[in-house]
Amino acid sequence: MTPIHTDILIIGAGPAGLVAANTASENYPDKKIIVLKEFEKNQVPCGIPYVFGPTLGAVDKNAMPCGAPLPNVEVIVDSAIKVDISAKTVASANTLYSFDKLIFATGSLPFIHASFQDAMHLENVFSINKSYESVAKIREYIDDKKQISVIGTGFIGVEIATELAMMGKDVTIIGGGGILEGSFDPDMAMQAQAIMEEKGIKLSLGQHATEIKSSQNKAYAIELCDGTVLDAEVVLLATGYQPNTKLAADAGLKLARYGGIWVDEYMRTKYKDIFAIGDCSARRDFITRDPSKVMLASTSAAEARVAGNSLYSLKTLKGFNGTIAIFSTMIGERAFASAGVTESRAKEENIDYISGFFEGFNRHPSTIPDAAKQSVKLIAMKNSAQIIGGQVIGGKEAGEVINIIGLAIEAELTLHHLISLQIATQPLLTAAPTNYPIVKAAQNALTKR
Repeated sequence: MTPIHTDILIIGAGPAGLVAANTASENYPDKKIIVLKEFEKNQVPCGIPYVFGPTLGAVDKNAMPCGAPLPNVEVIVDSAIKVDISAKTVASANTLYSFDKLIFATGSLPFIHASFQDAMHLENVFSINKSYESVAKIREYIDDKKQISVIGTGFIGVEIATELAMMGKDVTIIGGGGILEGSFDPDMAMQAQAIMEEKGIKLSLGQHATEIKSSQNKAYAIELCDGTVLDAEVVLLATGYQPNTKLAADAGLKLARYGGIWVDEYMRTKYKDIFAIGDCSARRDFITRDPSKVMLASTSAAEARVAGNSLYSLKTLKGFNGTIAIFSTMIGERAFASAGVTESRAKEENIDYISGFFEGFNRHPSTIPDAAKQSVKLIAMKNSAQIIGGQVIGGKEAGEVINIIGLAIEAELTLHHLISLQIATQPLLTAAPTNYPIVKAAQNALTKR
């Protein structure tokens, strides 16, 4: 077995692993860094739904670059099979890597409900695995298929269903809850549902799928909990992900609720020379401080920067204080974005809250050729007016509007800060200064106090 020593060893070359490598390189240019990459080709995780439709149309167009080469970073295609914490080594089939600092960035794997485990061997049943080969296999298989059933109403399920419908496929999306439930309140999510119906997507909502029926190694139907049976030519399981932590667990690292590797605010495990970042790490909710199952590349990148800065010394007192669960997507020509808690979640958590809503236009005047309606909803603590959540629906700029709300949540700003927000407005670019949706939503919320 070939021995290789490195100062910093990173297992995983997804968004978290690559950002950690870049950040560590910037902070410690004298240290040797090795990134172990399991596959030769990687996919941009958030871009996977778009290879199935006209947006990208091919797996090759969603290849994830490794970034600009850095003099002290080496990316090696190799798979770690064992970590020895006491010896500070990581073994692959043919190489023994020794390290001073180790970062787990092993990502996540598809979550397959027990009801569907037995169906995973079927020819026409697929989970949305993030590997290049897996995505390419699905893309090739469904190319000449007409009827596609998508189980899962979260972002990935909705995005895949929309892309397939744009390709002329007969698409049914199945879920026990509503479209984008958990990230949007029903009064906002209903706009997404309406767009999907306009695109011809069949919605089977409110009834969980309980069984995938099969014959001769192929699925032919999906049974719902009320006994309804839906025909299925191809079944795609977009049922979420779970932390990929077997390697860490076998090494003796502590796992938290939902199976992620336990870390402190600086992304350190109980061993201070070993870090965990990205989907494989345990997360806390920024608002409630409860364990969180949210998995986002943006959160992973933030964690990676914290770890990359903190490998050899803690450079700031502020670590990573939890995920604000900030999302965005496009459905048709409309952008849907959310951050923090929804009203529904606030009620579940017994939070004394107020909310404000405003719908205006993203241009001024509204007769500007590309003007479109823009809806903003804000959720805040009733007594302090501290902002704890927000939802935006509008044109593509909604993806950046939600980032303003996300910053407000992280910075613990209040509705009072937003009503005095100084904004740069321009007719072709933004809403009117007199009716800026974030400001108006904040004003409307304050009137409820």
